[in-house]
Order: sequence, then C-alpha cells, then structure tokens
Amino acid sequence: MWSYTLRRLLATIPTLLIVITVCYILLHAAPGGPFDAEVKVSEAVMANLQAKYHLDLPLWQQYLHYLNNLAHGDLGASFRYADWSVNDLVAAALPVSLAIGGGALLISFVIGVGLGIAAGLRQNSMADHGVMLIGNLGSVFPSFVIGPVLVLVFALWLHWLPAGGWDDFKPAFMVMPMALLTFINVATIARVMRGSLLEVLNSNFIRTARAKGLPTRLVVMRHALKPALLPVISVMSPLAISSITAALVTETVFSLPGLGKLIVNGAGNRDYTLVLGLVVLITVIAVTLNLLVDLAYAALDPKIRYH
Repeated sequence: MWSYTLRRLLATIPTLLIVITVCYILLHAAPGGPFDAEVKVSEAVMANLQAKYHLDLPLWQQYLHYLNNLAHGDLGASFRYADWSVNDLVAAALPVSLAIGGGALLISFVIGVGLGIAAGLRQNSMADHGVMLIGNLGSVFPSFVIGPVLVLVFALWLHWLPAGGWDDFKPAFMVMPMALLTFINVATIARVMRGSLLEVLNSNFIRTARAKGLPTRLVVMRHALKPALLPVISVMSPLAISSITAALVTETVFSLPGLGKLIVNGAGNRDYTLVLGLVVLITVIAVTLNLLVDLAYAALDPKIRYH
C-alpha cells in the first residue's frame, strides 16, 4: 500500500507539469496584458512594471522562472493586488472555501447516504418517490438559479439570514452557501446510494443472510452497507471537485471571499500568476482526493489489492 501511495504521489508531477504548461500557454495566448486596464502610464513606468514581474523576458524564460519559484513553494506575486503574493491570497481565501465546501460535502454524505438507504429499503414507497424527487430537482436546477432564490426567500422576504458577505466564520453567513452546495450534492449521493443498495439487496449472499433469519436491520448493517457504499465513495472525489467549480458561482452569488471569487477576479484582471496558482492548488486537491478515494476503496473492500 505504501509503495502504491508513493507511486501515485510521484505520478502527480507530470500531471501538474502538463496542467501548468497548458494553462500558461493559454493565458499568455489570450489578447491583452495584465496592465492594459490600468491608467495610462509613461513608457518608463510600464518598462519598470514589466521588469518587476519579468514580463520583459522571452516567454520560455518566464515559464522556467515560474517553475523555479513553484519548486520552492512560491506561487509568485499577484499582478493586481499590490503588496500581496499569491501565497498570501490563497492563505486568506482557502479557509473560507474549505469551511463552506468541505462542510457541505460532509453534510451531503451523511444526509445523502441516509436518504439513499431509506429509499432503497422502501422501494416504490412515498419515501422512495420523495428521495427520487429531491435527486431530480438537484440535477435539474443549477446553483446560479437556486442561490438567488434562497437570497430572495430567506434574506429579503423572511429576514432570517444575511443576503451575503462574510464575517469571521459566523454561522449566519455560512448557512445559505452550505445549504446550496449540500442540496446539489445530496441529490447525487442519494440516487447513487439507493441504486447501489437495491443491487446489493438482490445479491445471493443477502438472500442467504435473510434465509438464516437475520432481521433486516442487521442484514443491512452487517452485510449490505459496506459493498453498497463503494459506488458512493467513487463519486465523492468528482463531487468534491465539482464543489470547487460550483463555488465559482456560489461565492459570487453570496459575495464570499473564497477561492471561487478569487479565480473569477484573477481571470477578469488577467492576473496570470494568481490564476495559475489557483489551478495548481485545485489540481493538487483533485489528485489528493482521487488518491484518498482509492485508499478508502481498499479499506472497504479487502479483495482490492494494489501492486
């Protein structure tokens, strides 16, 4: 297992290089520069700005300079936020995104698995139809539609919650963003859990367990739950990654100072180093989540071996 984990970690290096190279080329191929939107300055001032950020060097030298800094853990200086490095910006925004996205994913897993089990054990009942309805609604309505509706109802009509903003992790500012991401993720997890549990409950080893006289509760807890969870575990990594992309909309709707808002601002301002730094961070998170999912698979199913 340790050798497999090490090989997977080493395999992230070429993945990161490919992602960084492609993003670097695409960002610099786009028309315009990071200082084009600034107030018109003299040629001398512009030359100083270009030299400060190494933009006066050939592109391949800029690329190697960026890789050298990255190897030392330095994501570079932001073109837009004066006196702020990309490391500082990420350090300020990451806790917000982790609190909202990570919390929503954890709540989604608990609620989604619970709803999936309830629906699977009561197939074609009202509970089953209700879970499927939630699943369909979560798949149909995008976050940029549900978000403004939540703001309209709970902030403007009922005045229960603030319409947006952020105040040092106070729960009132976290409820609606987390509820939005939770609703979207619960729909997927509940549908996958329901289908997986139904398939497992129709297996021969479950029929054997029932034939021995075990009550349904013990059959589910001892024999059906672990194999039924495997497909759910497999979708957790894509859901976590999609939560990051959904955060682009969620953090914009609720004006949260997280990674999603940061990457939107960085792209709009042509802040190359900021966008690249966030791409590197998201790639590392995605690779790490995929690795954790593979390890969770091995823990749930001892038949799986990695060589």
